[in-house]
Amino acid sequence: MRVSGAQALVRSIDRFFSGRLPGRLGVAVSGGSDSLALLHLLHDWNRVPLAAVTVDHGLRPGSAGEAAHVAAVCAGLDIRHDVLEWVGWDGKGNLQDQARRTRYSMMADWARERGLDAVALGHTIDDQAETVLMRLAREAGVDGLSGMAPSVVRHGTTFCRPLLDARREDLREDLRARRVRWADDPSNEDAVFERVRVRKALAALEQAGVGVDRIAGSADHLREARDALAEVAADFARERVKSVAGDLIFDRTLLNRQPAEIRRRLLVGALKWVSSAQYPPRQEALADLEAAIGRGENATLHGCRIMTSDFTLRITREAKAVEGLSGPTDASWDVRWRLEGPHAPDLSIRALGEALKDCPDWRATRLPRATLLASPAVWRGETLVAAPVAGFCRGWSAHVADRSDFAASLISH
Repeated sequence: MRVSGAQALVRSIDRFFSGRLPGRLGVAVSGGSDSLALLHLLHDWNRVPLAAVTVDHGLRPGSAGEAAHVAAVCAGLDIRHDVLEWVGWDGKGNLQDQARRTRYSMMADWARERGLDAVALGHTIDDQAETVLMRLAREAGVDGLSGMAPSVVRHGTTFCRPLLDARREDLREDLRARRVRWADDPSNEDAVFERVRVRKALAALEQAGVGVDRIAGSADHLREARDALAEVAADFARERVKSVAGDLIFDRTLLNRQPAEIRRRLLVGALKWVSSAQYPPRQEALADLEAAIGRGENATLHGCRIMTSDFTLRITREAKAVEGLSGPTDASWDVRWRLEGPHAPDLSIRALGEALKDCPDWRATRLPRATLLASPAVWRGETLVAAPVAGFCRGWSAHVADRSDFAASLISH
C-alpha cells in the first residue's frame, strides 16, 4: 500500500519496526533525496538513538561536497555522522557491483564499531519496481522477481528498508516542505547504466497500466510463494541432509527426486552455506553444475568442491579458495570455523593443505582428503602445530560456530 505525507510516512516507519524495535539504529545517507528524507523521517519518529553514515566512493568530483552537506544536515538534527571513504576501485570489473558490495561491507563494519542493531536504507517502491524489471531482463526466477526484501543480513549486520511502500516523489515533496536540498547524481541520467534505462521504461509502462505499484504488488505475491518454497526446501534439509565437519551430504537419489526448483534451492543454499558467500552463483554456472551432477562427475563452483558417488553428493570447501587465508587462532576463520586451544600471539590459522601428510591419523577420521585439505590448522610460522579436523589435535578442537544450521539458512532472507 502506497503511503505519502510526513505523518503517514512516520506511521509507516513505526509499523515497520513494530515488535522488533532496535536499540540503536544507523541510517545510510548518500545526499540524495530518498536517504535524506529517511534521515528526517527517522528523526521525527524519534523512537531510538540514531547514527548516520555516508560512504564516499570518490568516483565523482562532487562526492566530497555531498558528504559534507549530509554532515551539516546531521549536525542540525544533532545526529552523529561518519564518512567512510572507499579507495579500492582499480578500474576493473563491474564498477556499480563492486561499489555496492564494498558499501555494504564498510557499513557493516561501521555498524559493529558503533554498536548498532541495524542500518536503515532509503530504498523506495520505485527502487523495488526498477529492481524487479532488471531481474526480469535476466530471466530471474521466483526469488529474483520477489524484489528486495524488507530486511536482509549482510556481513553479519541487518539492513532494513522501512520506506519500501513510499514513492520517491512523495519523499521529495516532504523535503521541499522542509526546505531541504538534495543532490542529484548525474549518473542517474546516463543511459549507459541499466537502472537509468529501466527507470525511463517505467514511465512508458505507467501509461500502459503497468505502474510501479502493480509491479511492486506482484513482487509481494511472489515473495509469499518464495517463502513457501523455502519452507519445503528447509523441511527436506532438516530430514535428509547431513552436516559433517563443515560439509553437507545429500542422498543423490532423494535429491534427484525433488522438483527442479527445490533441488536448485538446496544446491544454491548448500554452496552459500559451505562457502559463507553472501550471493548465489550465476545461473549458467549452476546449470553446468546440475548437468555435471547428473553425469555423476565431480566439480568446483563458488569456492566449493562438489563430490559425487553412486549414492551421495558431498559439498565441501575448495582448498584453493582458502589457501591464502590466514588469521589469529582466537578469531573465526573462513567466517564459519572457531578453534579452541592454547592460543598464543605467534600462532595463526591457515588451511591444512598438503601438510595433511604430516597428520598420521587422518585416515581414521574417515573424512575425504578434499575436506581435510581445506580444513583449519594451527601454524607457528611454517611449522604445523595442530590440525584438529584431521585428527592431529594436540590440545586443539575445531567446530563450525556462530552460524545457523543449514536448514534454517534456507528460510532466512
